Amino acid sequence: MSTAIALFTRNLRVHDNPVLHAAARAEAVVPLFVLDRAVLDGPFHRPNRARFLHDCLTDLRDRLRELGGALVVRDGDPATEVARLAEEVGADAVHVAADVSAHSYAREEALRAALPDGLLHVHDDVVTARAPGLVTPSGNDHFAVFTPYFRRWQEAPLRRVVPVPDAIRSPRVRRGGLPSRNELIAGSPSPDLPAGGETRARERMAEWYRDGVADYASGQDDLAADATSRLSPYLHFGCLSPVELVRRAGIGDPERAFVRQLAWRDFHHQVLAARPGAHDRDYRTHHDRWRADPDALRAWQEGRTGVPIVDAGMRQLAAEGWMHNRARLITASFLTKSLYLDWRLGARHFEDLLVDGDVANNRMNWQWVAGTGTDTRPNRVLNPVRQAQRYDPRGDYVRRYVPELAEVPAVRVHDPHRLGEDELDRLGYPPPLVDLAEATERFRRARGKA
Repeated sequence: MSTAIALFTRNLRVHDNPVLHAAARAEAVVPLFVLDRAVLDGPFHRPNRARFLHDCLTDLRDRLRELGGALVVRDGDPATEVARLAEEVGADAVHVAADVSAHSYAREEALRAALPDGLLHVHDDVVTARAPGLVTPSGNDHFAVFTPYFRRWQEAPLRRVVPVPDAIRSPRVRRGGLPSRNELIAGSPSPDLPAGGETRARERMAEWYRDGVADYASGQDDLAADATSRLSPYLHFGCLSPVELVRRAGIGDPERAFVRQLAWRDFHHQVLAARPGAHDRDYRTHHDRWRADPDALRAWQEGRTGVPIVDAGMRQLAAEGWMHNRARLITASFLTKSLYLDWRLGARHFEDLLVDGDVANNRMNWQWVAGTGTDTRPNRVLNPVRQAQRYDPRGDYVRRYVPELAEVPAVRVHDPHRLGEDELDRLGYPPPLVDLAEATERFRRARGKA
């Protein structure tokens, strides 16, 4: 009897999962998840993602049961555990999804070394819609500018959506058990986290394509409207297939605008795949001599900068483990260009809290905003007051997350310099950390652009 192991990593789903689909061709399938100690004992294992992961694994276990299979759980080093299980069940194949983080590359190499030749099968187009390396410019290994990448990306082949296996037959093997939430989560998650898992992901996807995407092209930057898909956490954990999302999108302007964002996700993955060191080193350095100001960093982290739109974004992050993309741009620009603090400090704080704390997207977006990445205008500064007036004109987003300013009229709520010291004291809201004009000049001088 042929037996295959389907190793789940960032593909915690049964729909359109090439790893599970390929393994299901065998007569017996062992769906496996390894509680990787390098992750669980490391800095990237944070309460928000741990709780979401627990939801995802619980849901995956239930979906596999419906198919007649059983999720096998092991705790330890993935290569060691996979090799031990492969020998135990006499596996003919081990299937796993390709990924681009340094940890993923190391895991894949360790699996190759631990398993007999030919046993490991690595599947592209599982974590991304189009694999890194599929879309390349002539004479280079990756695109460094999004627009030409997107043109080529749209023309590249897109694999078909693979069906859910009709049934899964698992051999007799010790299943192991999922840890409880308390065992998996160290610390307190944000109070308003979304529920994880493929079931909720597919409900959200259906709601989005039925009721939400029609307004996306016009409303994606409207902070108060919250008119984005909020699918990024489910994409990060692989509860949804990016290929299926692209395939299900229509051809109208809103759908095309949404698909463009999925292409941005693939773009960042192909950049990091080609330049692995960019997760912690400048992709294009300006030799910045970043300031050291722990108090300013703490104020930014806590949403106490005295710049309302920045504070609203940071408080949304703390409350929900998620932040609107426009707010991510504004808060990141404020940290790196108004405060002139190192982008890595911001990236790490986001990774502490974001449920969708994806290494490729988080780190490369931070570099883009800091002007050390792929932005063709690296010295642009997003003025937070003008951004707020444009994307939160009534001040509803600010008042939602900064209740101290709930009674301040929209005409004044965005500009900290229009709120006097006495009024700020009465409201219990801090004065601005910096004069925005002076901060912009400081940044330009530091970059030699004054």
